[in-house]
Amino acid sequence: MKESRPSKLHESAFFFGGRLLILVLTLLASGLTVMTAQTGTSRAAEIHDHLRKAAEYLKTKDPNSAMKEFNAVLALDPKNAEAYANLGVIAFFQRDYRNASQYLRKALAIDPSLVKTQALLGICQKRLGDPSARVLLEKSFSKLKDKPLRLQVGLELAALYDQQGEPGATASVMRALVDLDPDNVDVLFMAQRVYSELADDTLNKLAVLAPGSARMQQVIAERLINGGDLRHAVEHYKKALQIDPHLPGVHFELGEAILQSSSDPAARVEAEKEFEAAEAMDDDAAKAECGLATIALSQSDLDHAFTHYQRAYKLNPNEIEAQLGLARLLMMQQKPQEAVAYLRAAIQADPLNSEAHYRLASAYRRLQMDDRAQKEMHLFQEIKKTKDQVKELYHQMNIEPKVQGDEMPDIDQQQ
Repeated sequence: MKESRPSKLHESAFFFGGRLLILVLTLLASGLTVMTAQTGTSRAAEIHDHLRKAAEYLKTKDPNSAMKEFNAVLALDPKNAEAYANLGVIAFFQRDYRNASQYLRKALAIDPSLVKTQALLGICQKRLGDPSARVLLEKSFSKLKDKPLRLQVGLELAALYDQQGEPGATASVMRALVDLDPDNVDVLFMAQRVYSELADDTLNKLAVLAPGSARMQQVIAERLINGGDLRHAVEHYKKALQIDPHLPGVHFELGEAILQSSSDPAARVEAEKEFEAAEAMDDDAAKAECGLATIALSQSDLDHAFTHYQRAYKLNPNEIEAQLGLARLLMMQQKPQEAVAYLRAAIQADPLNSEAHYRLASAYRRLQMDDRAQKEMHLFQEIKKTKDQVKELYHQMNIEPKVQGDEMPDIDQQQ
């Protein structure tokens, strides 16, 4: 087993905090059905009365009185799993993890199918430093349907993996939590921290194993681009190709970096050679064709630009830059109806592409579809506002955000 280490993930914030009543009453409801089937009518009525009183005490935030009622249920039915489970839940939210564990274990011994009980026991065992916590958390995480509880179990499991030095397993759990609740700020914060740490770990390993490799030079170039240093990024891309002229992805990335770093004719010629090299290697030929189209546009060669975008679209109909490029040129040719099809496809592939919404609004205006144009323009404004805020935050971190497809269209292309 790997040596454990302090976890960087927050473990104490319960996403289902304040849901004690809901969780206990859920267990109560399931218990009534089982109790009615397994006990006599008179005893069942008495147990039902104690459970009803327990529920009322919980509603008035009197867990101690509720515990007395659950204990009364156990006096009548010593094998009532739900009563043990509810006592465990109450002890759990009182942070009495040792007693909670005892109650929850008894409940599971009677009814092993109680997934929520298994999950809470796993959290208790983790709080108590018991190695059995990992198995309990893993088993319950895959079965839980209750969203807040599944979030908490996932965070506990991720923190445990992180503490035991297993970044891959930690990232896998965080990915599942992001899918479960993609707008949860706490989950997103923890996920980016885990992903960043995993990226740093893999980069460190690459630096140790292959410091003079072409891939190392490519990584350096990409980091420089993220920092807005295009000139030095170009140098490292070239170093990568000197080491390995056939390194996948680098010819295209170098071509893009050259275009973004300079508008000189010589730079365009150099970038064109890199895009052609990328296409010759069948290295994302669709993107390479879009790069060649960009160069043609910068030279006002609309026919060749259209041809390159068509080739890119034929190679990959889902290439957004090809869709947008064809739409731009069709709008310049006064063909808004044809442009609409490409713009709709681009938005379907990337609903947050602000340029696609802007151009679709323009196309609708020309087609006198004013309601649709207004809707698309509103979406454009909202998305642009949000992305401007994101860009500002990135700039505060000295990181250059990726804005491809989000630039404001040039005035001469709006007509």
